[in-house]
Amino acid sequence: MIPFEAPVRLLYIDDDRALARLVEKDLARHGVEVVWAEHGDAGLERLQAEVFDACALDHYMPLRDGLDVLPDILALPEPPPVIYVTGAEDGRIAVGALRAGAADYVMKDVSEDFTALLRAAVGDAVARRRLEQANARALEEVRQARDRAEALLREVNHRVGNSLQLVSSFMSLQHRELKDEGARAALREAQARIEAVAHVHRRLYTSADVTTVAMEEYLAGLVEELTRSIGAEDRAVTIALQAEPMRLPTDQAVSLGVVVTELVTNAVKYAYAPGQAGEIRVHLQAEGEHHGVLVVEDDGAGMDGGAPKGTGLGGKIISAMARGLKSAVEFDTSHRGVRARLAFERCPCG
Repeated sequence: MIPFEAPVRLLYIDDDRALARLVEKDLARHGVEVVWAEHGDAGLERLQAEVFDACALDHYMPLRDGLDVLPDILALPEPPPVIYVTGAEDGRIAVGALRAGAADYVMKDVSEDFTALLRAAVGDAVARRRLEQANARALEEVRQARDRAEALLREVNHRVGNSLQLVSSFMSLQHRELKDEGARAALREAQARIEAVAHVHRRLYTSADVTTVAMEEYLAGLVEELTRSIGAEDRAVTIALQAEPMRLPTDQAVSLGVVVTELVTNAVKYAYAPGQAGEIRVHLQAEGEHHGVLVVEDDGAGMDGGAPKGTGLGGKIISAMARGLKSAVEFDTSHRGVRARLAFERCPCG
């Protein structure tokens, strides 16, 4: 049926003026304004100059038949749906029109059945087009809302990253003023933890994707930052990274970054004697489609009573981060040095 909630304009292209008058009279009773064009080129001119909700196109016409005109209509910037009209009994004509892009077809004669069928075809075509346009508008509104939300989230990450960087800078100033080596070391470790979180937010506001973090890039930057901030360069200790490409949501990235920071910091402090060269290795790899494994290991002094050496605060932080990943860190007691392994379930968006 014709959607009565809005006016409908139909361009009827047919060289048969008498039939065109019949169509005008019948469809006018149902709220359709019919504009007649006597051949295809005249119809194209009307379509370029005016707005129509639908077009009925006859097959047999002087100059050019409907199948020749149809591609030109559909090539217009915003063509209306086209109902192909033919008096030929050859079904191949109708099939050809549909394949060429017509919305529907109607067999032409002078009976009331023809105008009824045409009216129904026009109504269906207009309803489909309006539904498509409404859907396109809704999708565009969703896209714009998503873009606004992403821009806002990127700005939030920018500000959080800047704030954390400011805190880190304050701690650097405080670190230079302290004389007690124990206090200096504690402040340096706290600064490394802040940097691990800040590094995630810096990645988010400089990335096109504001919901996930590319872990291979994040860990590369984090390892570089750790090498500078916790004095690995001064101890002849190298930190090696092997990370497979993997995207994880922000909360998982933060948890893993803090775990890496704690384990690497501990290894720098305790794995090797002062002046002794050594390597700390960080591995991140996928395990199947939905899981990942983080390993931090060294070849240093090894375990002390089943746990790596340290004050215990780092261990509490590691346990808390691992619980956030619904996992736990396991230590391989058979490994020379310390080998910590954290298996975790990857979020489906990662």
